[in-house]
Amino acid sequence: MTGPQENQTTRRRAPGMSPEHRRKMIIQTAIPLITEYGSAVTTAKIARAAGIGEGTIFRVFADKEELLHACIAEALSPDHAIRELGAIDIDQPLADRLAEAAEALQAHMDRLGALIGSLGHGGGKHPGTVRGAGREESTSRVREALAELLEPDKATLRRTPEQIAALFIGLLFTQPRTADEPDLTPQELVEVFLHGAASGSAK
Repeated sequence: MTGPQENQTTRRRAPGMSPEHRRKMIIQTAIPLITEYGSAVTTAKIARAAGIGEGTIFRVFADKEELLHACIAEALSPDHAIRELGAIDIDQPLADRLAEAAEALQAHMDRLGALIGSLGHGGGKHPGTVRGAGREESTSRVREALAELLEPDKATLRRTPEQIAALFIGLLFTQPRTADEPDLTPQELVEVFLHGAASGSAK
């Protein structure tokens, strides 16, 4: 026969999500919805997608504006891109490493651009998360991670890995886009970066 104490133990519910864990879960659910619907997305829609009650959102966010702010900060965070840079096989040739890095960094910027673009204000309401120190810290962390990928070839580089990383990021994010020409693929961009604009047949 099961005693009262055993019954109480059996019926005890699993511990609930911590506020921080719940906050992260809501942000991850909200980002694709904000990208699709912009600021018109409702907290009710986010709650349904997350499988929670709408009131749960307001236990961890003061209002929808704070949730939007948190989503932009999460999209701006370079953590995901840095993890992808860290997973690149360091034994590959330099050109292959840089091509993979370009793909990871372009995907990061595409995600951020899609989110901010959907809100229709270019981040203007949230300067602390999109511009200034936060943006500089993000760029610095990405540059450091990229420099680590360049370190094995340090002896053959014309500048330090940090300087080369900064130049590569500058080229990657400022390449011109024209209506009549497709964007450079990561492989094409790396080829121009490593070998210059002139073809092998140029004199």
